[in-house]
Amino acid sequence: MDFDIVIDRRDTESAKWNRYDADILPMWVADMDFSAPEPVIQALHERVAHGIFGYGSVPAGLREAICQHLAERQNWFIDAREISFISGVVTGFTHAIYSFTDPGDSILVQTPVYPPILVAPGATGRVCVQNELILCDDGRYKIDFDDFRTKIASGVKLFILCNPHNPVGRVFTREELMQMAEICLAHDVLICSDEIHSDLVFAGNNHIPIASLSSEIAEYTVTYFAPSKTFNLAGLSTSVYVVKNPKMRDRLSQSMKLLIGHPNILGLHAALAAYRDGGSWLDELLVYLQQNRDYLVEFVTKELPGLKIWAPEGTFLGWLDCRGLSLEEFPHSFFQEKAKVGLNDGESFGQPGIGFVRINFGCPRALLQQGLERMKSVL
Repeated sequence: MDFDIVIDRRDTESAKWNRYDADILPMWVADMDFSAPEPVIQALHERVAHGIFGYGSVPAGLREAICQHLAERQNWFIDAREISFISGVVTGFTHAIYSFTDPGDSILVQTPVYPPILVAPGATGRVCVQNELILCDDGRYKIDFDDFRTKIASGVKLFILCNPHNPVGRVFTREELMQMAEICLAHDVLICSDEIHSDLVFAGNNHIPIASLSSEIAEYTVTYFAPSKTFNLAGLSTSVYVVKNPKMRDRLSQSMKLLIGHPNILGLHAALAAYRDGGSWLDELLVYLQQNRDYLVEFVTKELPGLKIWAPEGTFLGWLDCRGLSLEEFPHSFFQEKAKVGLNDGESFGQPGIGFVRINFGCPRALLQQGLERMKSVL
């Protein structure tokens, strides 16, 4: 796969590229500008050629392909019967909130965090409790475990973990995950783990599914992931959740009947092709993304005075600290208006994100260079 090819997405109903006027380079939403793996495209051609798109069911071999993928890439060994499907991860953790908590219950999140995770508790009539991550001098974030323990003990019913973490790019270590899980179990708190970026981890780091730590932890955990970020298939609305506990699985299955959240038949076929035959494409992607990450970090450090960045351990998202610019306006507005670059507003990730922007480096390097040069020109 030649990831340097720039593909025009302006007239393809792309949410990423249609948000702004044509003079603005979009580098915001977590949607890569790369073509999907060829086996996925071929599988979709074959399914479309059939011409009938009625209600679907899970293709034979999909659960087994996912099991093999998790075993080989994350050292996580699960039973195919523990796998279920839903349209999206956001739909998934919202589904979990409705299924396992009641209105007025408290839900813990770790800020700054992916906006749908931040707003989900309040949007469902629950209370959002925030465990703010600690920003270290080097730009790396760590968990405030004293605060985490206090908040969990205050009556929290559900903890939404984001790992790899969006937007700060942490891939939590085994020790960090174990400590969080043990605190949750000690207070009978369920864990809802958003692991959608779990395949996109850079050299020197390993993604560890929190449910893989022990059978006891798995009994308290629902894990969500998808081919959407890994293979750039977000528009096909197909995600996966894994539940070991049969009672939890049954409750989710029952409440699923009330939701419009089932994946579509084309998305299921794409997922099968991706997990079964997309491994070499993913290996090449990881190399390219790490090179993009390194280019981004070096450029920001050397060429963008007033900005700071820490090299993310996973995802294809950079978290830029713009507080050193002392701007009178929000930094995302400044770069949009002055540099014609569309970035995510850090404040949408919670109060700790004020003064930050998020940048998507999942794109051909020429586009990354163009965006950074535009930013440089206005500093």
